[in-house]
Amino acid sequence: MTSSDRGSVPTETQPDGPRSSSSVGKKEKKHQLPLWQETILLLAVALVLAIAIKALFLQAFYIPSESMEPGLVKDDRILVQKVSYWGDGKPQRGDVVVFKDPGGWLDGAAAAGPTGTIPKVMAKIGLYPTGGHLVKRVIGVAGDTIECCDDQGRILLNGKPLEEGTYLRDEKGTKCNGPMPTGLKCDRDWKTGPVPDGHIFVMGDNRAHSADSSQHMCRPTVTDCVSGREFVSADLVVGKVFVLLWPRQRFDLLERPDSFEDVPDAS
Repeated sequence: MTSSDRGSVPTETQPDGPRSSSSVGKKEKKHQLPLWQETILLLAVALVLAIAIKALFLQAFYIPSESMEPGLVKDDRILVQKVSYWGDGKPQRGDVVVFKDPGGWLDGAAAAGPTGTIPKVMAKIGLYPTGGHLVKRVIGVAGDTIECCDDQGRILLNGKPLEEGTYLRDEKGTKCNGPMPTGLKCDRDWKTGPVPDGHIFVMGDNRAHSADSSQHMCRPTVTDCVSGREFVSADLVVGKVFVLLWPRQRFDLLERPDSFEDVPDAS
C-alpha cells in the first residue's frame, strides 16, 4: 500500500463528502403554483385591496345633475377622498361633498344607480360610480345661521355676505345668489338655523337648478311641512370631492374657496 493510499476513506463513506448535483437541485427547487391558480390569487388580492381602498380612502362617483355647474357638469366623473373626515374630521364650509340621499331628494335613474351586472359589481368595490348620492357644496355647519339675501343678492352666513362669484353659475338677468326655484326669480327673505350638531346645510353652485337644502325648508305658506328636513346628517357624508377625473380635458383639482375663510363663528 502506498503512502497516498494510507488513511484514505472511500468516497461513499465520507459523511460530509460531496453530493451529486442532481440531489441538490431537487432540494433547492421551489414549488410553483399553476398559472390559473396564480391568476385567481392575484385577482383575489386585487379585489381585497379595491374594497379596502373604497372603504377607507377613495371612491368614484358621477355628477347626477346640472346642479353643480359650471364647475361640475352632469355625468362628470369625480374622485372622493375620505381621509379628511376620519376621526374628529368634519365637513367644512365650502367643501364640495358627496352624501347619501337623506330621503326623497333623488328620484329616477339618479337614485337607482348603475345597471348591468358588471357595473354593479364594479360599483360595489369602488371602481364604478354609484347611484343614490348627491353632490353639493357645504354652506353651513353646526351652529351656523344662513340667510337670503342682502341688497346685492348675496347669501349671509352668520351675518357675513359670501362672495361666491368664483364658483357660482352666472345667471343673466339676476344678481341673486340665493335659490331660484321658479325660473330666474330669486327666493328671498328666508332664514334658517342654527344648523343642528352633526348636520350641514348644502347648496348647489347652479342655484336655479338645484334641489338642495334650500328646497327642503318649510315655507310660511306650507302648513304640513316637517321642520329640519333641510339639514343633512354628517353621518351620510361619504367624503370630499378633490378631483374632477373625467372628461380628461377638464381634469382638475378641487379646493375650498377663499370666500369662507373670514366667516365669523356662530354666536
